Amino acid sequence: MVIQDEIIEGLLQELRRGTIIIGVLSQLSKPQYGYSLVSSLEEKGMSIDPGTLYPLLRRLEKQELLESKWDTNEARPRKYYLLSPAGQVVYQQLCDEWRQINASLEVLIGGKENEQ
Repeated sequence: MVIQDEIIEGLLQELRRGTIIIGVLSQLSKPQYGYSLVSSLEEKGMSIDPGTLYPLLRRLEKQELLESKWDTNEARPRKYYLLSPAGQVVYQQLCDEWRQINASLEVLIGGKENEQ
Protein backbone atom coordinates (compact mmCIF):
# COMPACT_ATOMS: atom_id res chain seq x y z
CA MET A 1 0.00 0.00 0.00
CA VAL A 2 2.95 2.34 0.64
CA ILE A 3 4.07 2.03 -3.00
CA GLN A 4 0.54 2.79 -4.21
CA ASP A 5 0.39 5.88 -1.96
CA GLU A 6 3.71 7.09 -3.40
CA ILE A 7 2.45 6.58 -6.94
CA ILE A 8 -0.77 8.48 -6.22
CA GLU A 9 1.15 11.32 -4.55
CA GLY A 10 3.45 11.61 -7.58
CA LEU A 11 0.55 11.64 -10.00
CA LEU A 12 -1.32 14.25 -7.95
CA GLN A 13 1.80 16.41 -7.90
CA GLU A 14 1.99 16.25 -11.71
CA LEU A 15 -1.70 17.14 -11.97
CA ARG A 16 -1.33 20.14 -9.63
CA ARG A 17 1.71 21.53 -11.45
CA GLY A 18 -0.24 22.75 -14.48
CA THR A 19 -3.26 23.89 -12.54
CA ILE A 20 -1.09 26.06 -10.29
CA ILE A 21 0.10 28.06 -13.30
CA ILE A 22 -3.47 28.77 -14.40
CA GLY A 23 -4.44 29.60 -10.81
CA VAL A 24 -1.57 32.05 -10.39
CA LEU A 25 -2.22 33.75 -13.73
CA SER A 26 -5.92 34.05 -12.88
CA GLN A 27 -5.12 36.26 -9.90
CA LEU A 28 -2.79 38.70 -11.65
CA SER A 29 -5.17 40.89 -13.61
CA LYS A 30 -4.45 43.38 -10.82
CA PRO A 31 -1.02 43.80 -9.18
CA GLN A 32 -0.23 41.47 -6.30
CA TYR A 33 2.87 40.67 -4.29
CA GLY A 34 3.86 37.15 -3.33
CA TYR A 35 2.22 36.85 0.08
CA SER A 36 -1.03 38.47 -1.11
CA LEU A 37 -1.08 35.98 -3.98
CA VAL A 38 -0.58 33.02 -1.62
CA SER A 39 -3.44 34.35 0.54
CA SER A 40 -5.73 35.02 -2.42
CA LEU A 41 -5.22 31.53 -3.82
CA GLU A 42 -5.67 29.95 -0.39
CA GLU A 43 -9.00 31.80 0.10
CA LYS A 44 -10.20 30.32 -3.18
CA GLY A 45 -9.18 26.78 -2.26
CA MET A 46 -5.80 26.51 -3.98
CA SER A 47 -2.95 25.98 -1.60
CA ILE A 48 0.53 26.90 -2.81
CA ASP A 49 3.77 26.86 -0.89
CA PRO A 50 5.81 30.09 -1.12
CA GLY A 51 8.80 27.92 -2.05
CA THR A 52 6.84 26.89 -5.15
CA LEU A 53 5.32 30.29 -5.90
CA TYR A 54 8.39 32.52 -6.00
CA PRO A 55 10.38 30.44 -8.51
CA LEU A 56 7.22 30.18 -10.64
CA LEU A 57 6.76 33.97 -10.58
CA ARG A 58 10.40 34.48 -11.62
CA ARG A 59 10.01 31.97 -14.45
CA LEU A 60 6.78 33.54 -15.72
CA GLU A 61 8.42 36.97 -15.57
CA LYS A 62 11.44 35.67 -17.52
CA GLN A 63 9.01 34.28 -20.13
CA GLU A 64 7.54 37.82 -20.31
CA LEU A 65 4.12 36.65 -19.17
CA LEU A 66 4.33 38.86 -16.08
CA GLU A 67 5.53 42.37 -15.44
CA SER A 68 6.83 43.38 -12.05
CA LYS A 69 7.43 46.58 -10.16
CA TRP A 70 8.95 47.25 -6.75
CA ASP A 71 6.97 49.33 -4.26
CA THR A 72 9.33 50.88 -1.75
CA ASN A 73 6.76 53.21 -0.15
CA GLU A 74 5.97 50.74 2.65
CA ALA A 75 8.27 49.86 5.54
CA ARG A 76 9.06 46.64 3.72
CA PRO A 77 9.66 46.79 -0.06
CA ARG A 78 7.37 44.54 -2.07
CA LYS A 79 7.60 43.30 -5.62
CA TYR A 80 4.24 43.43 -7.35
CA TYR A 81 3.40 41.20 -10.29
CA LEU A 82 0.87 41.79 -13.05
CA LEU A 83 -0.06 39.95 -16.25
CA SER A 84 1.71 41.41 -19.26
CA PRO A 85 -0.23 41.78 -22.53
CA ALA A 86 1.39 38.52 -23.72
CA GLY A 87 0.47 36.94 -20.38
CA GLN A 88 -3.16 37.90 -20.87
CA VAL A 89 -3.21 36.15 -24.25
CA VAL A 90 -1.47 33.05 -22.89
CA TYR A 91 -3.77 32.95 -19.87
CA GLN A 92 -6.84 33.05 -22.12
CA GLN A 93 -5.45 30.27 -24.31
CA LEU A 94 -4.69 28.14 -21.24
CA CYS A 95 -8.24 28.69 -19.95
CA ASP A 96 -9.72 27.69 -23.31
CA GLU A 97 -7.57 24.54 -23.39
CA TRP A 98 -8.48 23.75 -19.75
CA ARG A 99 -12.19 24.00 -20.57
CA GLN A 100 -11.77 21.62 -23.52
CA ILE A 101 -9.79 19.12 -21.45
CA ASN A 102 -12.32 19.37 -18.63
CA ALA A 103 -15.24 18.78 -21.02
CA SER A 104 -13.50 15.71 -22.46
CA LEU A 105 -12.77 14.32 -19.03
CA GLU A 106 -16.35 14.88 -17.93
CA VAL A 107 -17.45 12.70 -20.85
CA LEU A 108 -14.83 10.08 -20.00
CA ILE A 109 -15.26 9.89 -16.23
CA GLY A 110 -18.38 11.84 -15.39
CA GLY A 111 -21.14 9.83 -16.97
CA LYS A 112 -22.94 6.96 -15.30
CA GLU A 113 -22.60 4.92 -18.49
CA ASN A 114 -18.83 4.88 -17.89
CA GLU A 115 -19.09 3.30 -14.46
CA GLN A 116 -17.65 -0.16 -14.23
